[in-house]
Amino acid sequence: MNLLSKTTLAALAISAAAALPFLPGVSAQNATPVPAGPPRTPVTVGSQGPPPEHAKFTATQIDAGGSLFIQNCAFCHGKDAGGGESGPDLTRSKVVSGDKNGEGIGAVIRNGRQEKGMPRFSLPDAQIMELVAFVHSQQDKAMSQTGVRKGVEDSDLLTGNVAAGKKYFETTGNCVSCHSATGDLAHVAKKFTGLRLEQEMLSPRDAKTKVTVKTRTGVTLTGIETYKDEFVIGMTDTFGVYHSWPVTAVTFKEESPVDAHVALFSKYTDEDVHNLYAYINTLK
Repeated sequence: MNLLSKTTLAALAISAAAALPFLPGVSAQNATPVPAGPPRTPVTVGSQGPPPEHAKFTATQIDAGGSLFIQNCAFCHGKDAGGGESGPDLTRSKVVSGDKNGEGIGAVIRNGRQEKGMPRFSLPDAQIMELVAFVHSQQDKAMSQTGVRKGVEDSDLLTGNVAAGKKYFETTGNCVSCHSATGDLAHVAKKFTGLRLEQEMLSPRDAKTKVTVKTRTGVTLTGIETYKDEFVIGMTDTFGVYHSWPVTAVTFKEESPVDAHVALFSKYTDEDVHNLYAYINTLK
């Protein structure tokens, strides 16, 4: 049995030829030269290394996921998932790289990351998988290319109709039940621009949740919710004093202004978002 492959034998022969000039009685002139091959170009895949392995997705899933991404995610993560003013570049995400068939990405979509300003999304499993397919396709595309990645320009967002957006604000979206163009939103487009303005429009980052807590002794306190997990509820009252209780020891009612925004996510059309943003962008 031949235990050495042709490749191994060739390597040994080249090594021996290279050593000849250093052997007694053998000169470099008498050594048989090894023909030089053409220069080799280092083989790389894109600028970020080989694409991670994941499930295969259909073109239909990817296309549908792209539409869902623009509607639900692009305002933070950019239209190509390459990152925006407030959301990270998903094509470089460790969660995305480690995801095989939606187990990682899907969990983030369903549960959100409240501490980072990402709300949870209540979408059907099929739509979540479509988003997973799109994000993976964008990561594959990014990792097969070189160059500097691009986010979303302000001009990319200004594609809507101002009059239609104003109508949505005042009627369909019922935004006027909480907001006023001449009150709390006056000059908002000077304070925020581009993706940050759209994020504030769709999911305000600094909106505070009001909570009313009633203790077992009948004491009622109202303030801003400053902490909550499955075991503890904490609030800061109107005097700036912090209070906390085990959730099993009190009853409480939350009033979160973000909830009304999140409720619109499943109702928005792409046109609604573009039109509403065009209108909000005029409040300078």
